[in-house]
Amino acid sequence: MRVATAQLTTSTDKKANLEKALEYIAKAKSAGADFVILPEFYMVLATPESGLLPADAAEPLDGPFVTALAKAAKENEIYVVCGVYESKEDDPKRAFNTTVFIDRSGRIVQAYHKTHLYDAFKYKESDTIIPGDSEYKVVETEFGKIGLLVCYELRFPEIARQLVLQGADVLFIPAGWVKGPLKEDHWQTLLRARAIENTVFVCGANLVGDIFTGRSITVDPMGFILSSGGEEEALILSDIDLNRIERVREKLPSVANRRPECYISR
Repeated sequence: MRVATAQLTTSTDKKANLEKALEYIAKAKSAGADFVILPEFYMVLATPESGLLPADAAEPLDGPFVTALAKAAKENEIYVVCGVYESKEDDPKRAFNTTVFIDRSGRIVQAYHKTHLYDAFKYKESDTIIPGDSEYKVVETEFGKIGLLVCYELRFPEIARQLVLQGADVLFIPAGWVKGPLKEDHWQTLLRARAIENTVFVCGANLVGDIFTGRSITVDPMGFILSSGGEEEALILSDIDLNRIERVREKLPSVANRRPECYISR
């Protein structure tokens, strides 16, 4: 399977962002990709500095932004993953930080509400975002099982482990990883850690420009970086051989060696 990670800038111009998303979806298809991952909340730049709030730009999932993504997925016969702001009628001041997973027929197969919000490093995402409470579930595709988590959730290894225990072969992680002391190092270290401890592939698709770090990478089950991006916009291609998981687990059966009877349960 071939995965295209679209490391992009976003802006307060939702229409321009959508046009660029459609352009990169077509580019990914032309490059032979089966999946294209766009970053977290790519729909619009809604940060304290931008002057725009998530609720100001949020749409329902049948709104024009996601509808256009679904149409592009169908026309290009490619899976599309993208972060958007989803509106909620009874909470007009906040929105969901939602990642849509659209299949090659244009159907939304998962709409994941970010559960662990970025209330850290003097920022409080929960002021403007509604936390999700959905169960973590893999998406089954003809290529393999995909697990989805978002940005800050990379710091919670239990999420990735739950997805892997459901059989996830690859973890897709759209992000808007913000700059700060050692933050770029945290981003890549944690992506590699989730791959190594779970012996799966991990694809991190990060925003770039403005306050974001870029440096998107795809990591194999041994922690080897298959592809990476720098500080500029890029379409990063990775060929993933899922048979590599079995070969790694023959040498490193850490998932099979778990002893859940020794762990504290809820």
